[in-house]
Amino acid sequence: MRAAAFSAHGPADVLRPVDLPVPEPGPGEVRVRIRAAGVMPFDIGLREGVIRPPGAVFPVVPGNEFAGTVDVLGSGVTGFGPGDPVLGFSLLGSYAQYVVVPEENLVAKPDEMEWAVAGGFSGNAQGAHMALSAMRVGPGDTVLINAAAGGLGTLAVQLARAWGATTVIGTASEPHHGHLRSLGAIPVTYGEGLEERVRAIAPEGVDAALDGAGAQALRTSAAVAKHPDRVITMVATEEARRLGLPELTGTRTASRLAEMTGLYAKGTLRVHIRARYALERAADAQREVERGHGRGKVVLTGLAAP
Repeated sequence: MRAAAFSAHGPADVLRPVDLPVPEPGPGEVRVRIRAAGVMPFDIGLREGVIRPPGAVFPVVPGNEFAGTVDVLGSGVTGFGPGDPVLGFSLLGSYAQYVVVPEENLVAKPDEMEWAVAGGFSGNAQGAHMALSAMRVGPGDTVLINAAAGGLGTLAVQLARAWGATTVIGTASEPHHGHLRSLGAIPVTYGEGLEERVRAIAPEGVDAALDGAGAQALRTSAAVAKHPDRVITMVATEEARRLGLPELTGTRTASRLAEMTGLYAKGTLRVHIRARYALERAADAQREVERGHGRGKVVLTGLAAP
């Protein structure tokens, strides 16, 4: 099968197309013929060597979210059959034509969800769900979402509204403000003076705040939040420890993912695909994510083997 892999840590250039054996499923596992795969910051940390999962050996195939059709079932699998359209998650291996995962890492793909959206849905959808659950977002809340135009941020905005938040403030650069308004957020520009801009909308502060932008945004989030235990960061873990803020905990599960695909099927959630790349251009796809400040999701498409 064709895949994108790296055999040394480094810049995007180390990620190259390769030919690898097709993996075989074991008991309780499913082999999926991949149609699309998402590109996540996690994958970049993996390539750079910042993230080193136990047991990962070169060549490493990145990719932790995907969508495709069930190809081969391992013994004991009863929830899916060959040809079923699915989406799911893994730690590694999704930048490829096939991936093998435990059955419990898969959910059915809604008919309403195109392959590109499905391939890049699992990571950000579950991340937003975990973060807003930890922040205890609910009816009547005023919520601040930093980096609100990104893949995770846009889903967090929509999920907060779906869970009853009255006001959602989203930070983004000016070109993305119209998109945030269409999702139900009040957009504000990030950077110097952010605290004043947020307080102009919420003079008494916000009930909960999610940071996806970094240490400076996290400090502002903590300053405007009424309750420090309802401030969560996705990126600035060290700064969160310094400020005495809680760290995000939780795991990806099929039930969490199924709840989010259900909301998508109802039309509650929308996903914008920022860019699509062929598998052979996986390095370019990662460069796109590294540049930051983009709206929506970067995905690899056209992966399915003939």
